[in-house]
Amino acid sequence: MIDRRTFFVGAGVAVAAALAGRSEVTRAASVGRATGAFPADFLWGAATAGHQVEGNNTASDIWFLENVKPTVFMEPSGDACNSFLLWSRDLDLVKSLGLNSYRFSIEWARIEPEPGQYSIAMLDHYKRMIDGCRERGLTPVVTFNHFVAPRWFAAMGGWTNPKAPELFEKYCARAAGHLAGGIGWALTFNEPNLMRVLKLILPPPVKEAQRAMLAAAAHALNSEKFATANDVIDEDMDAITRGLLEGHRRGRAAIKSVRPDLPVGVSLSMFDDQAVGKKSRRDAARQELYGAWLEAVKQDDFLAVQNYERVRWDANGRLPAPAGATLNSSGVEVYAPSLAGAVRYAHQATGLPIVVTEHGVSTDDDTIRAAFIPAALAELKKVMDEGVPVRGYLHWSLLDNFEWIFGYKPKLGLCSVDRKTFERTPKPSASVLAAIAQRNAL
Repeated sequence: MIDRRTFFVGAGVAVAAALAGRSEVTRAASVGRATGAFPADFLWGAATAGHQVEGNNTASDIWFLENVKPTVFMEPSGDACNSFLLWSRDLDLVKSLGLNSYRFSIEWARIEPEPGQYSIAMLDHYKRMIDGCRERGLTPVVTFNHFVAPRWFAAMGGWTNPKAPELFEKYCARAAGHLAGGIGWALTFNEPNLMRVLKLILPPPVKEAQRAMLAAAAHALNSEKFATANDVIDEDMDAITRGLLEGHRRGRAAIKSVRPDLPVGVSLSMFDDQAVGKKSRRDAARQELYGAWLEAVKQDDFLAVQNYERVRWDANGRLPAPAGATLNSSGVEVYAPSLAGAVRYAHQATGLPIVVTEHGVSTDDDTIRAAFIPAALAELKKVMDEGVPVRGYLHWSLLDNFEWIFGYKPKLGLCSVDRKTFERTPKPSASVLAAIAQRNAL
């Protein structure tokens, strides 16, 4: 699985219990404009994902790919941040920073390790996390599927299998039945459009390495096809997209059938796409990267935006970073206004309220992150002042964690993690976000 924050970004080549409605969103935004502050119910949070922090997700497809030979993963996830055991420490950390929300994912592979076999123990584990959020005054923002699926699901062809959407619907219904009562905001998928981004930028050697890895996994499991959500070979792209679109529709309906008032959406990976010169490819790129999903989400309660960079498109494609730009650890421009640009377009295209469920920067230099956060939020506030209904900002990530094929090298966390003791240590950038959240203003 490719780290969207490092590779897609340009390694380039190498809540309240319920959404009260559009009128309430508009009212809250107006209050923010009148006072100069963010809306009173604005979500300030940090995000994680199960596989990236929990550790030992052994029944999952990605765990299998990390350990098959050959693999594109630099190292296996192993214990990750040990958050499966230390989740309460993570919640205390979020609370200590003065934030009011926490985004995490429930792991399908833990809940349904074999087809139709649901683990009450695992469902209870995630219920304790949701209850733990509520006890600390944190709104739980819960992703039902953050890329990773059960190994058995991938071994049956994953999202290329016509039965996949129905299987996901059943999982969502079972999980929602156990958990939905305490969730504040729900997402069916994390960045289901990411494979379109990767198709545009992955160099041929990486694509071939992925192909070899997936073939090795299929061979090891005596499967005709082993397919995952974003380790995708080009010829499977359309089938997987169709499966995910239908899976989102069915999953949303399943969650809503349990709790109709629960806001349900999906997160999309979105650039701040900017047109440069005549015959720019920007609009064609937007259609390729987001088009089908921006149409599909119009039936949702909100759209979750995840942004890490801008892309300037001329007639030939992506342009490199401008000379003299501040760069992240992958050599990609760190451009604070990109979040506002992506959010503005997302709302224009869908008419939906927006929640920023990921935004951050990969860097070993925390001074870059500390400067980036307030600069980006200042631009986001301008967009809100224009009338775009933004309901929250959740930074990626709470912790330095497992960043997919790049292992533990990329650093995106507000807090560092000792790989032996699992001690969490807030960085100066965490205090910067905490101060803004606590005063609910820049």
